[in-house]
Amino acid sequence: MGKGGDLTLPGGRGLVLLGCGRMGSAMLRGWLDRGLAPAAVTVIEPAPSAWLSELARQGLRLNAPLPAAPAVALVAVKPQSMAAALPALGPLGGGATLVLSVAAGTPIAAYERILGAQTPIVRAMPNTPAAIGRGISAIVGNAHATDAHLALAEALLSAVGQVVRLPGEHLMDAVTAVSGSGPAYVFLLIEALADAGVAEGLPADLALALARATVAGAGALAEATGEDPAELRRQVTSPGGTTAAALSVLMAQDTGLPAMLARAVRAAAQRGRELGRDLGR
Repeated sequence: MGKGGDLTLPGGRGLVLLGCGRMGSAMLRGWLDRGLAPAAVTVIEPAPSAWLSELARQGLRLNAPLPAAPAVALVAVKPQSMAAALPALGPLGGGATLVLSVAAGTPIAAYERILGAQTPIVRAMPNTPAAIGRGISAIVGNAHATDAHLALAEALLSAVGQVVRLPGEHLMDAVTAVSGSGPAYVFLLIEALADAGVAEGLPADLALALARATVAGAGALAEATGEDPAELRRQVTSPGGTTAAALSVLMAQDTGLPAMLARAVRAAAQRGRELGRDLGR
């Protein structure tokens, strides 16, 4: 990895991107913005966008034969397409190429079964704010993923946001339930807050603008200050005031937001475990 945020690959070797939908496109944009040359990238995508076709005219290798020994093969296909798509990377298994997966629900064992147990594999769970460079990804490697492999995975994923390492793959379902699926929970909060504003008489467009900016601003404040969110909540809550009245509903023991989110995250994690068992067979 070059200095100053520039992105280079070990030995000048290339990168293969299997799947270039929303997540794959977000990552490719991040790499190109950090200086990776289009000619260093081979994209395998059965339905390429106009943007990909334009990049092909700039040197990107679109649906071309695999290079002999790329530094990285990144898997960004949907779980339901994995069984059909992953065998295309079979020639890259065995050790020379790091396989980095951002595909949801697919355990490391599924990759090892197709690509070989000696293949260095890093499994990652990013989330959709990666599209604006504000994502967060959790990563974990198999027994053949070295510190250098993990550092390379971090460098590639940091092009679209923060990266954290997990001590074990057993935590990936919980990560998926919190940060992978989490943006949907926040979008639902924006919807619900706007709808509640409309119910109190606000015009719909104004209610949505207020809800969207409030959620975005509160999240940015929490991240910028690094303070305990409970303390931030207390700072905006005056005893006997309007916020306290609302929180008495939202924090009700069995029916409030904390209890609902705990159930929601548990359901998502359980579904992740079920999908992982199916794909790992």
